[in-house]
Amino acid sequence: MTYSGAVKVGGPADVHELQDLMISKVAVGPMDNNAYLLRCRATDEQLLIDAAAEAPTLLRLIGADGIGSVVTTHRHGDHWQALAEVVAATGARTYAGRDDAEGIPVETQVPVADGDTIAFGHITLTARHLVGHTPGSIALVYDDPHGHPHVFTGDCLFPGGVGNTHKDPEAFARLIDDVETKIFGTLPDETWVYPGHGNDTSLGAERPHLQEWRARGW
Repeated sequence: MTYSGAVKVGGPADVHELQDLMISKVAVGPMDNNAYLLRCRATDEQLLIDAAAEAPTLLRLIGADGIGSVVTTHRHGDHWQALAEVVAATGARTYAGRDDAEGIPVETQVPVADGDTIAFGHITLTARHLVGHTPGSIALVYDDPHGHPHVFTGDCLFPGGVGNTHKDPEAFARLIDDVETKIFGTLPDETWVYPGHGNDTSLGAERPHLQEWRARGW
């Protein structure tokens, strides 16, 4: 089956099969959050990005092999509603952006800063600290040695724009600066983007609109 990245709450996961990594995307909860289960194909070790909601759904997706790690992209409550239950069931180690950890009611065992890496099996993710949507949001970059990069952007980048900065011009300026510098400025157009809600996109699809986003202010 060809991966589309189009999922809906109550529906099945969509699986993106890369040479070294399997990415299972599922939609959960009343705010239609995306959660991503990453599986190293060489070792079967797994990592979850955003235990957003519906712990039973996430635990079924994780399966009997469990997870070693769970990363929370940012402090907003719709991204960690199932975190406590998932951690209790799996014993997973918790990661989150250093400047958002205090806003997450489950202990962050590993606070993450810009450029830090998170490894599981033979897979390495690189964190990018993006300020504006929250103080400590992080995106996670997988630089596929066999193809183009993949980036999990939380609520900082979506098809059609950056994340919500609640009409705060300073926060918007900081977020679009960080996204343009640390994401668009370092990754190619082919980079696949996995956002915290909704459909996937690519940097190539969004790059032509950066100045338009700046001009409109959101």
